Amino acid sequence: MSRPKLSTALQWLLLLAFIVVLTTDLRTPVLGRLQQGLLATGLWRPALPTAPAGPPARLTMGGYPHALTLRGLNGSTLNLRELRGKAVLVNLWASWCPPCVAEMPGLQRLYERVDKDKVAFVLISLDENPAKAQRLVQRRGYTMPVYFPTAALPAPFDTESIPTTVLLGPDGRVAARHEGMADYDTPAFQAALEKLADSGQP
Repeated sequence: MSRPKLSTALQWLLLLAFIVVLTTDLRTPVLGRLQQGLLATGLWRPALPTAPAGPPARLTMGGYPHALTLRGLNGSTLNLRELRGKAVLVNLWASWCPPCVAEMPGLQRLYERVDKDKVAFVLISLDENPAKAQRLVQRRGYTMPVYFPTAALPAPFDTESIPTTVLLGPDGRVAARHEGMADYDTPAFQAALEKLADSGQP
């Protein structure tokens, strides 16, 4: 006679836990971990670029197309023009976005392996409160450079969907763009990034 009561109590407990997760600060880490697990299983494999779009672009004396100024976690500033000559992975994210949180471990592993002389990472946090992004980065031990916009984001970085990743060639032209969660920690994507970086070499 006690089994139906136990089953009902368990159902209510699970429902209560679900409500707590969805209505508190636990929502992002819990959903992020679930989505991270989905990426790890290989069940979610969105198509990512495996080669630069279009012919390789040789670096010219022309102007770099992006003058976007960003502020780093430590208060320093960066203008994207300073990265001319490198392939640049720009990732737009926020600490409250579960898919963003889910893909960050893969981005960090990729960041640790790439040649920093040829490839730059620019993670742009869209958090209204920069302290929240800073806490997440410190808590997870991420070493990727994180910045905040100092003005409205110009195209192609202005997006209504995050996470969004934009790849820039050494000349600053957009080589690829991906909206949504993805696993960037793959040999094919690393090879594409390195090929893009080499496209600006004489």
